[in-house]
Amino acid sequence: MKTSNLKIFIFIFSAIGFLISGDASAQVKIGYVDSEVILKQLPEAQSVQKELEGLQKLYLDTVQAKENELKSKAETFKTRYEDAQKSVESGSVSSETDLKALNEEISGLQNELQMMSESMENYKQNVQNALIQRQAELFKPVKEKITKTIEDVSKSLKINFVFDKADGTLLYGDKEFDITFKVLDKLK
Repeated sequence: MKTSNLKIFIFIFSAIGFLISGDASAQVKIGYVDSEVILKQLPEAQSVQKELEGLQKLYLDTVQAKENELKSKAETFKTRYEDAQKSVESGSVSSETDLKALNEEISGLQNELQMMSESMENYKQNVQNALIQRQAELFKPVKEKITKTIEDVSKSLKINFVFDKADGTLLYGDKEFDITFKVLDKLK
């Protein structure tokens, strides 16, 4: 059983248990929302999504340019390495000084390529982190608005628990049914 389904099952089972053992006139009401539908329909969420897509495109264009530069540098290195190999094999570069200079040049190109590759990976990681952080910043007010509205609607309809249909998480729980401290007391 999925973790989210297990959570729903535990909450429903707890609510039913409360009904049976508690006040017979108390009625537990459970509701759900589909967060995916809300996010697709809410204008603020759509505008945030468009802004994030614009940022993502900008970052992807930059990554593509850096990858093209890296690919070009790799081709240059490959060509220069093959030319150096041919020169050594043909005997046109045979002196110790020339071999040492050629070896240093190839090592320098290889080091530069390695540094560019590492820089590229770091850039990609930083971009990914920046996008995640920006997404959290932009969606925070939207999420707060949705959460507040779910709470208001739940209270007005006297719904005790509201779950998200998309992933099964509890979005609203009536504090009357919070048994956290009773469980902690029992554990101590």
